[in-house]
Amino acid sequence: MTNLLEAYDVALLDLDGVVYIGGKPIPGAPQALQDAKRHGMRLAYVTNNASRTPAATAALLTDMNIPAAPGDVVTSAQAAARLLAGKLPPNAPVLVVGSTALRLAVRERGLRPVSTAAEHPQAVVQGYDPGIGYANIAEGGLAVRAGALFVGTNADSTIPTARGIQPGNGSLLQVIAYATGTTPLIAGKPEPPLHRESVIRTGAKNPLVIGDRLDTDIEAAHRAGVHSLLVLTGVSRPADLLLAPASQRPTYVAAGLDALLREYPAVTREDDGFTCAGWAAARQADGQLTMKGAGAGIDGLRALCAAAWHGADAESLTPEQTEAALAELAAAGLRI
Repeated sequence: MTNLLEAYDVALLDLDGVVYIGGKPIPGAPQALQDAKRHGMRLAYVTNNASRTPAATAALLTDMNIPAAPGDVVTSAQAAARLLAGKLPPNAPVLVVGSTALRLAVRERGLRPVSTAAEHPQAVVQGYDPGIGYANIAEGGLAVRAGALFVGTNADSTIPTARGIQPGNGSLLQVIAYATGTTPLIAGKPEPPLHRESVIRTGAKNPLVIGDRLDTDIEAAHRAGVHSLLVLTGVSRPADLLLAPASQRPTYVAAGLDALLREYPAVTREDDGFTCAGWAAARQADGQLTMKGAGAGIDGLRALCAAAWHGADAESLTPEQTEAALAELAAAGLRI
């Protein structure tokens, strides 16, 4: 058994899909975070979203009864600004293609936000903003073509909205990248700058990264060499977990944030597979995953992940080889 509250000093939490979805708190998340903080775990909210200031994000969380202050929020805008400050002289002009929050982050790092290529910017930084238009992107393209450093706050191709999945900053970055033949440096997850910013701002010694996406949150933890918890309240599903490459496999898996308040059950290696809290999982000679047992479906998934990820041929697993085992967990109540 592992006590996550005692094992880690700071929880580095993603927001959308972990804490809230579409501006509404995920059921149970506010109480879980209140309890985790009361038991001594520090909380930091680490987001690829560069369109809101930390103060605005903290206010949004507070309105959901989630404990947060502006200093608890770390954004890709802040990470991008620090990345720029490490490459440019003080007061260097930076053309900002993005929100007021991004301009403020650039200014806080001692750089000078500008809006046109005629101001001879030494860098262009682009972040998501629903108000971005052709004129903004065109100015950025002119500056990059003239030799300005090109930085993106994040490369998320899409963003979830109340109306469905829409283009994210990664898609918008491709306009300048394609027009100039220049690949931007990226500050947000899964690249290291945002994690580095989080550690600097929190002073974390042994953080736990908590996210809902294997390709951003969990991969970012791998690149930083820290442990991670995947919660199944957002994008990545059990089938994704079983097929995940080694660089996207979390240390822990949970249904939601209330796992922070419970002892995390051990997964034990047996001669013919792996067990966890009443479940046994194995991979047969033909590659098929098998499950047997009873109890909470999430415990079965933990055993199943261990079986799927074991051995040199773990990344050869196919969706067809996971179907029967996942059906067993679905029958136990796990949302697949």
